[in-house]
Amino acid sequence: MGNSDIGVIGMGVMGANLALNFEEKGCTVSLYNRQTASAPSKVSLFMAEHGLGKRFNPTHSIAELVDSIRRPRKILLMIKAGVPVDDLIHQLIPFLSPDDIVIDGGNSDFRDTARRVLLLESKGFYYIGAGVSGGELGARYGASIMPGGSFEAWPQVQDILQAASAKLTDGSPCCEWMGIGGAGHFVKMVHNGIEYAFMQLITEAVMLLKRIEPCTNDALSCIFSQWNEGALKSYLIKITAQIFAKKEQEGGDSFYLLDKVLDVARQKGTGHWCVEAGLALNEPLPIMAQALYARYLSVQKELRLMMSGRYPTANTIDSAQLNLTVQDVQQSLYASVLMAYAEGFSLINRASIHYGWQLPLDKIALIWQEGCIIRADFLKEITAELAGEPKCDSLLLTPFYHQTITANLPAWHNVIAEAAVNGVALPCMAAALNQFNSLRLHNSMANLIQAQRDYFGAHTYQRVDAPRDKSFHSDWEGGDQC
Repeated sequence: MGNSDIGVIGMGVMGANLALNFEEKGCTVSLYNRQTASAPSKVSLFMAEHGLGKRFNPTHSIAELVDSIRRPRKILLMIKAGVPVDDLIHQLIPFLSPDDIVIDGGNSDFRDTARRVLLLESKGFYYIGAGVSGGELGARYGASIMPGGSFEAWPQVQDILQAASAKLTDGSPCCEWMGIGGAGHFVKMVHNGIEYAFMQLITEAVMLLKRIEPCTNDALSCIFSQWNEGALKSYLIKITAQIFAKKEQEGGDSFYLLDKVLDVARQKGTGHWCVEAGLALNEPLPIMAQALYARYLSVQKELRLMMSGRYPTANTIDSAQLNLTVQDVQQSLYASVLMAYAEGFSLINRASIHYGWQLPLDKIALIWQEGCIIRADFLKEITAELAGEPKCDSLLLTPFYHQTITANLPAWHNVIAEAAVNGVALPCMAAALNQFNSLRLHNSMANLIQAQRDYFGAHTYQRVDAPRDKSFHSDWEGGDQC
């Protein structure tokens, strides 16, 4: 019988840093990584660099790892999502004992997690899908952790996971139970959808700033540093200021590192899953979808080069300057970012109802305040609003959102209009404003769409002067036309 409190499988950056975090919090940690004949053992390399005098148990097989952990065993997987997780689970199962707990800390599809929960529970084990946000520094010093799955396992892992999580100023852990099945990974997926949107919105703000006045990287760094002292204070705004300021030396020349980075943004799938989940739940996600599409478009570098040659006045930095101020851009960015968070929480609420998860919206906002990539000061306001209205239909109906959006709306409209006239692409920012304007329509023209559907397909329609459960069909031909 082993003496380790937890085992970590996968000694990449995240797994290694979480192992260091667990050990620092008083745990004895067993380590395992798949070995290949052509590569040195990551476990051996880790032990050489970090193991001296520390509570680590290096292992070199699944059987040895499992045997080294105290029962009921807690085994954290930090490996690539998809088939590798399934393969590893099947390797683990023969060595597990009743009530052992497998934790997937990667970015797995929540549908896969729900399936794995049922599989492990059917065999007498427990399974937790834990979303982990914060990157390598979060893993090392405190991440935002979103666990879900087998509820019976939560009391067994709560202390370990909460100890490794980021902490609020009052000491509260940024780790709370999300719900059964794939709830934890669903919340992490939505977190990443918001992350996609926030990052794209920042790039659009930069496009605007470069069209207002000649902006050097140093000037942009200063602008974002200033914004990080105000309403937009957040991790992504802070690191953007640092990225613009970063210089490197090469061959005696100094240059801004960002200027050497190819303008192609890639993704690992969570944004795609998020938009897919919205489609499955009939939940509109125009901001997240446009952020995802912007990444797809960025990959089409060769086509963009050809298009910019064919249409040289479209969206070029050196064309006519925009009649906007830096404050206009800041207000438009802030309103758009808030819309992205509202979109995310609306999706979480819809999924919670659909899947019966009873997701704690206020606790989600709370644990996103520190540790994670989308942490921001305004999440304190969102947390307070959700705590007061736990079944909130939309954040847009809360006093904080009403006051903030109303104050920033004139600048927001002005920015989108000025950009459109001058050919500046703002897919996310425009989608956010269009989403807001669509949601506040008392009467839309969707009645025309339904009339068209009834005309060509006899799909019927409802009437404003009849009960909703009554349908009508009409012969639309023969009306007087001009």
